[in-house]
Amino acid sequence: MTVKYVALLGRRDSPTDALEEYCQYLGAALTSHGFEMQIVRVPWNENGWSKAIADMKNEARDWRGSWVLLQYTALSWSSRGFPSRVPQIIEILRQGGARVAVVYHDVEPFSGQRIIDRLRRRSQLHAMRSAQQKAFAIFTVPTGVISWRPDNRHPHAFIPVGANFPPPPILIDREPASPGRQPQIAVFGVTGGDGGRREIRDIARAVRVAAQELSPMRLVVLGRNSEAAENNLREALRGAPVDLQILGLLPPEEVSKALSRADVLLFVRGQISTRRGSAIAGIACGLPIVAFAGGETAPPITEAGLALYSADEPGDLPRVLVKVLSDSNYRESLAERSRQAQRQYFSWKAIATRYAEILRGGSASHDTLPE
Repeated sequence: MTVKYVALLGRRDSPTDALEEYCQYLGAALTSHGFEMQIVRVPWNENGWSKAIADMKNEARDWRGSWVLLQYTALSWSSRGFPSRVPQIIEILRQGGARVAVVYHDVEPFSGQRIIDRLRRRSQLHAMRSAQQKAFAIFTVPTGVISWRPDNRHPHAFIPVGANFPPPPILIDREPASPGRQPQIAVFGVTGGDGGRREIRDIARAVRVAAQELSPMRLVVLGRNSEAAENNLREALRGAPVDLQILGLLPPEEVSKALSRADVLLFVRGQISTRRGSAIAGIACGLPIVAFAGGETAPPITEAGLALYSADEPGDLPRVLVKVLSDSNYRESLAERSRQAQRQYFSWKAIATRYAEILRGGSASHDTLPE
């Protein structure tokens, strides 16, 4: 017997919507467990909140007794990051007889010291805490690393995110590099604005040093904001023996292929964590991941093939990248750890198994990792 459930989304992101892709891959993986997903949006940004909630109430009449998985990020439910409607939506769903879970893709409030930043942070903390009190909570990082300390008395589970693309056909050992083959470094996604400028600087500095110390190499940049970063990257790499390729936004299948051809994924978009899909994409393709650690860097992400550098030491990123590229045995050992971590924790099969336990009413109120 097929059991139906709902993935509830707020406004659509562009040019790609990672939350919708997450739901699509999760839904496909859950079909083997006898579940069928319906993806529903609350288009408050297009129709206004009054009409959006009225329409949702009408749809929710069919959801009595079914699970509704609300996908939470602050900007999904508010244009300026004040997600005050989330507790109201949960209450409406509960009153209609639905079983509600909130999937926390944002687990921390936004930073900043301006008055508006402090007000925004207060709104986000209230929404996240209130949601946990009203619904089953699914966190994408272990609760022990979350600064606002979710209440463990309320039912919850920890499930890491997966990569939003079909897995490579097979994760196998890479063939030895052929003579004359350029080492290939992949960067998947660049942050926009000031954060992106810092990332471009760090990427260019590390790749320039690696190319000068080892051999000419190729830097492949793909995903969000990669095309916008092209001119700055080319300027920062001017004169370096680096073949820069900008692939832009690709279909999911092409993302998988492009990453699988690389020797290493360079991840500088903040600390590596179980909720960072652009880093887990490298794990899904069996790559070593050069990244830095933070408060969210906890198991099972630490079981993957991470080569960690210190973000506080300017010369440490180039040093770690050179070590990974120059030592084939070390690089392969990291790749094997990523392959094992992908199979055990980050594959959609493993993720769907954890969700199936919850949707059937078991395995709650703990942060136990999947076996």
